[in-house]
Amino acid sequence: MCLGIPGELVGIVEEHTDLAMVDVSGVRRRINMGLLADDDLKPGDWVLVHVGFALSKISESEAKAVMDMLHGIGQAYTDEIDALKESDIS
Repeated sequence: MCLGIPGELVGIVEEHTDLAMVDVSGVRRRINMGLLADDDLKPGDWVLVHVGFALSKISESEAKAVMDMLHGIGQAYTDEIDALKESDIS
């Protein structure tokens, strides 16, 4: 199962302006922000992340609601976080 997981934007990768660093449940990864180029994103904003791409900007309250739901599904969420820990976009 592939899930869209909320991530908090913590910084833009200066040498690759279409990449940003996000924190997803304590795991920091570079993700592609190209789909949201027109959204004027900045550190502290929340995005929905799927397979290394930010799909949409979401509010902090929406991110919390999604995270609460994801924690409730158990193993699928754990598997997704484990896969994220093993991935990297360099």
